[in-house]
Parts: sequence; C-alpha cells; structure tokens
Amino acid sequence: MIEVVDVWHHYGIRPVLKHVNLKVERGEVVVLMGPNGMGKSTLLSVVAGLIGPIKGEVIINGLRRRSSVENEIAIRKKLIYLPDTPWFPMRNSPREYIQAVGRIYGVEEERLMDHVESLLDLFDLSSHSDSPISSCSTGQRKKVGLCAALVAEAEVMVLDEPFSGGLDSSALLALSSILKKFAARDDRTVLLSVPVPELIEGIADRIAIIKDGHIIAFESCEGLRKLAAFDGPLPEVIERIVHPERVGRVNRYMEGDADVS
Repeated sequence: MIEVVDVWHHYGIRPVLKHVNLKVERGEVVVLMGPNGMGKSTLLSVVAGLIGPIKGEVIINGLRRRSSVENEIAIRKKLIYLPDTPWFPMRNSPREYIQAVGRIYGVEEERLMDHVESLLDLFDLSSHSDSPISSCSTGQRKKVGLCAALVAEAEVMVLDEPFSGGLDSSALLALSSILKKFAARDDRTVLLSVPVPELIEGIADRIAIIKDGHIIAFESCEGLRKLAAFDGPLPEVIERIVHPERVGRVNRYMEGDADVS
C-alpha cells in the first residue's frame, strides 16, 4: 500500500533522508522510531505528499505521488495525514471542523453525523464540541486532530506522533485500543511515528528504525529482539540497536556513581 523507493531529502546542505526504502503492506500498522532529528517527520511528510523528495519516489496503492494531477487526487482521496502540530481554523468548533473533514473525504452524511458524535464522546470532547477551537487546551486540540483523522475513514493513515501533544491517559488508552483493532484488520494501513516504545508493543505489526537518515532495521517486535540478541523490554531492545555503545556507558556511569557513594 505504501512504497518508498530510494528517497533522498535535505534542507540546505544537510541530508536528512538518504537512500530510504520502505514497503508497508496493505492492512499493516507500521511504527517509525528513532532518535530526535533523524528524519522521522520528514519521511512522513514525504509519504503524505506535504513535501516532494529531492530524489526517489513514493507509491501509494500503485500510484506514484506527483506523477499526474489525476494520480495525486486519487491518492489524496485514500490518504489522510495528521502532523504532530496540526493547523486548525480557530473560530470554528471541533464539531464543525471534524464534520468538514468527513465531508471532504466523502463520508455519507448520516454515517458522518453518528461517527462525529461517537468520536466526540470517545475523546471526552462533548462538552467543548460547539465552542471555538481557540478555547480548547493543547491536549483537546490534539484530540480534535485525532477525531478528524479517524472520521475520514481513509484507507491510509499517516500520523506524526499521535500519542504526544498533551493527551490524557483516557485518550492514550482510546487511541491505543483503536490502533490495536486496526492492526487486526486488513482494510486500514497505518504509518505512524511514536517516541516511546512502551506505547507500541501489541499495536505494531512491524517497526522501522531510522538513524542518520537511513532505515537501519525493519522488523516485528520479536524480530528486533533477535536482531539485538536481547530478549528483554522493547525500549532496551531498540536502544541496543540504535546505540549499542550506550548500555556500556550507563553501566560505567552507575559503577562510577557507586564508587563515589
């Protein structure tokens, strides 16, 4: 459903993505992880069509992005992108905005109304649903963005750090549960970035780890454990792959701290 082929991108003279190749199968939930500043948001923006790669191509459901107006329109009808910090029309209410997104994606009106109500209730937005978005807190605005992404019912979802942005525990649980259900289905393909590994075990079919602009691993959770030769918690598994030297640094620090004490 998503194919990234030899993609390069840079800002000025600094390469951010270098020879990135990635295939996400139909119905997969794939999580993109890696250290800060290593290209996760840039890669998601390229997949979503927000920016074009300097080199390489992105193919969505067999159609190459930016190859023609017709192909690009067809792709945009199937894909929705939620950036880390979405833009909102501040004078509109959450209900108005979410409904507008659903209409853009052609959701049938009666189904749209019911779905909007369900989402507002699920993310505890009912009491703020008809107030201006400008009056919502940071976490509430993040919830509005999530509702808009979900109401579109798009076949492909590209989500940049959907768990961040001040979400409360109830919203984190709701989003985790939804993504787990998507992972069990074959009609929704999701590519998302997540900064904290603890959130994704049980959600991700596969995890792509990006470092210095390259995909250095693309495996299931168990596949990553085999790659790291460590059958432990996922955060430490990923750390051993990304920074194999850091485990030794931590041990040396703690030994030194113990000597001082």
